[in-house]
Amino acid sequence: MPHCILEYSQNLEQEVPPVDILEAIKGACIASAIFSVEDIKLRSVPYKSFITGGQEDAFIHVTLRILSGRTCEQKKRLSHLVLESLTKFSLKDVSFSVEVCDMDRDTYAKKVIHSE
Repeated sequence: MPHCILEYSQNLEQEVPPVDILEAIKGACIASAIFSVEDIKLRSVPYKSFITGGQEDAFIHVTLRILSGRTCEQKKRLSHLVLESLTKFSLKDVSFSVEVCDMDRDTYAKKVIHSE
C-alpha cells in the first residue's frame, strides 16, 4: 500500500516522461515515512481528450489510495509531499491536484500469486 494513480493530460508526455513523475510520487511516499518502498504501487493513465475550465489546459492529478487508519495529519502531509514533488518539474500552465482516499481495511482483499 498505497496505490498511487497518476492521471495526466497526454500532451505533457512531450515535456516530462510519465515514469519520471511516477518516480517523484514514489519519492514523496517514501519521504512521508508511512510506507515501505516495496509496498508502493504506481501506475499512470494518460488522457487524450480533456477539458479544464472550458479549455484544453494540461493537468496532473494523483490519487493515493491507502488503507484506513492513518491520521488526518499523516494524510495531509502525504498529499503536500506529493504535490511538492510534482511542482518541481519545469511545467507551465498546468493544474496539479492530489487526493488521499481511504480504503476500508476490513473489506480490502489482496492475493499475490508468484510463479514457481
